Amino acid sequence: MGAMAQEIEDVAIRGDMIRLGQLLKYVGAAESGAEAGALVAQGDVSVDGEVETRRGRQLVAGARVDVDAPTGIRRLRVVQE
Repeated sequence: MGAMAQEIEDVAIRGDMIRLGQLLKYVGAAESGAEAGALVAQGDVSVDGEVETRRGRQLVAGARVDVDAPTGIRRLRVVQE
């Protein structure tokens, strides 16, 4: 029982950084900024192992983001394009 660990998905970004809310929309974890904000506010998102409560958190290459979705945990890694 329990969710199987998901493989890490690399998410390529242009530029030096992406905001957490933008990343969640980009990968389809949220359909809107409001939905991204709700995910973050509920404590369903962690960055580098720490629960993150700021939708505007800046993420740079190497950042690891875990999203606790209904289908299981999605593990993302930000990489530069």
